[in-house]
Amino acid sequence: MASYHLSVKTIKRSAGRSATAAAAYRVGERIECQREGRVHDYTRKQGIEETFILTPKDAPDWATDRSRLWNEVEASETRRNSVTAREWELALPSEISAEDRSQITRDFAQELVSRYGVAVDVAIHAPHREGDQRNHHAHVLTSTRKLEAGGFTAKTRVLDSAKTGGVEIEQMRGLWAELQNRALERAGEVERVDHRSLEAQREAALERGDQLSAEELDRDPELKLGPAANSMERRAKEMAARQGREYKPVTERGAVVHAARQARAAFREMRERLDIARETYGAEREAGQGRVSAGLAALRAATAKDRGGRTSDDIRGRLSQVVGRSRDQDDAPKPEGRNYARERLKEIMEKDAGRDGQAAVHKLDGHSEYDLGEDAGRAARKPSVSERLKDVLNKPREKLEIEDEREQERGDDENENTRDRDRGEGHSL
Repeated sequence: MASYHLSVKTIKRSAGRSATAAAAYRVGERIECQREGRVHDYTRKQGIEETFILTPKDAPDWATDRSRLWNEVEASETRRNSVTAREWELALPSEISAEDRSQITRDFAQELVSRYGVAVDVAIHAPHREGDQRNHHAHVLTSTRKLEAGGFTAKTRVLDSAKTGGVEIEQMRGLWAELQNRALERAGEVERVDHRSLEAQREAALERGDQLSAEELDRDPELKLGPAANSMERRAKEMAARQGREYKPVTERGAVVHAARQARAAFREMRERLDIARETYGAEREAGQGRVSAGLAALRAATAKDRGGRTSDDIRGRLSQVVGRSRDQDDAPKPEGRNYARERLKEIMEKDAGRDGQAAVHKLDGHSEYDLGEDAGRAARKPSVSERLKDVLNKPREKLEIEDEREQERGDDENENTRDRDRGEGHSL
């Protein structure tokens, strides 16, 4: 799935950094810093796919010489705490070709040149050989002063000001999202990226009446793993793949991130099935089929194997695991002990399927349909068309579901006996 990332960092002398060292490292070259008298040699660095420099039209000829360019940047700054360069770090979509990744990066860099009049040095990096092979990215290093015919002149204060800096960066974030989405569309990809915050995306979904998308976006931003935890989790994934077993996180941060990703994947799978059912129903109705026939076709399409080859039983099992894991891992105090992820899942299922959704949630909690009570059971009222259709489709699985419920009840009894023994031992101390 395509993901969005754009971060802006500064190269500060106060942090012991220099523009010459930053440029040499990102492009994998040797640059001698005349101000410091040091040589920064990164010619052995691997994974660099492409580098190029873009400058304003009236820039001097020496600006295309990387060593000269960044030494001039250092010479133009006289303060000990100067910000000598600014870095725009971009995630590139793995779904598009290398040529398209290069082109959208070049288009973004050219916009920086046109908008701010700065010099831009670009390095496109391939994924690390031991990391995620989708992690194509680019480092776009810019000067903090305008480059004109006579050299570097005024500072780009519009990016430094507290009033205008955030607005400018947000506009550039929007441009980067637009460039990626155009490339994804040209490549025939369905996925799109969005530079807005989760809250802004959720509000937009509510405005257009997309309740399911709003529910999916009602979550906290994904926790950042950090270099150490990311390295440990990467090694754990590789070992699990070699041993042919399921990957299990080895750090607390990794467990939180893994659970969140699984929950989002399950939610997306639910939406895909709902979309398949709606599309099938509409197509059948347009073909002249009645409501019952179209409904049967829609339900069969939704419960059949989807694009990923998973059946409805697989979906139900995954959802149960996600909800159970969320309940076990959510240690943060909540009012009345509620698990809000679980409650939202129940609300979605109930809104989308009415009484049948309540039955599905009840089964998710480990109870049979008959435990809902006589007032809520089907015997107390006339079954709806949807219920009769589901009875037709699910009839061959009734025996299996009852056996699963009995097995679940036996497991619950054994767990209860174990807890009773544990409590007895505790009282004897």
